[in-house]
Amino acid sequence: MTTPSSSQPDSRFDIVDTQALQALFDSVGEASRAKEIGHIDANYRALIEASPFVALATFGPDGVDCSPRGDAPGFIEVLDEKTLVLPERRGNNRVDSLRNLIVNPQVALLFLIPGIGHTLRVNGRARINADPALLARHAVDGKVPKLALVIHVDTVFFQCSRAIVRSDLWNPARHIKPDAVPSPGRILEALTAARIDGQAYDRELPGRIGATLY
Repeated sequence: MTTPSSSQPDSRFDIVDTQALQALFDSVGEASRAKEIGHIDANYRALIEASPFVALATFGPDGVDCSPRGDAPGFIEVLDEKTLVLPERRGNNRVDSLRNLIVNPQVALLFLIPGIGHTLRVNGRARINADPALLARHAVDGKVPKLALVIHVDTVFFQCSRAIVRSDLWNPARHIKPDAVPSPGRILEALTAARIDGQAYDRELPGRIGATLY
């Protein structure tokens, strides 16, 4: 575990222009340029359809938001080479991502595939849609999502495995025990000065998630 620094980094060393930034890095290789395209080809489609998890980034009046989305592999529909459909499953009702999309359609997606080192990045623009026929295609256990994001793809490319390799993310031996970090209930109890009973929250959470998954 990294020990927190006792002092703030010296702002004199901040990188504030692209020339200084680029001077720190080598030139972009041919492969890094060739992998970025403006549509979903057969290979990138295979990665999307194998992924059970994606991080969705949006930007709105209150700043940047990044939200997890997950379901069975293939839960994101590849409608065509320029269009993805992401069903909006039940969550915490904050709708941070959706509120951002009302004012700014830009999105970024990061797909993860368990056991696979490379990830997939998609940048595009999303619209919030409630077409009954579209939503019905994404029903699970007879439960239809309220909304779906229809995402127009601008760029798509794979990210190499360095981050996954460094983190050893998929290694079961590196998985930590649940009690090694603060639980949701413990966090809420601390933040609410014990107005929320942390132990009760944690005890009830698995059943509540199971009952409200879709």
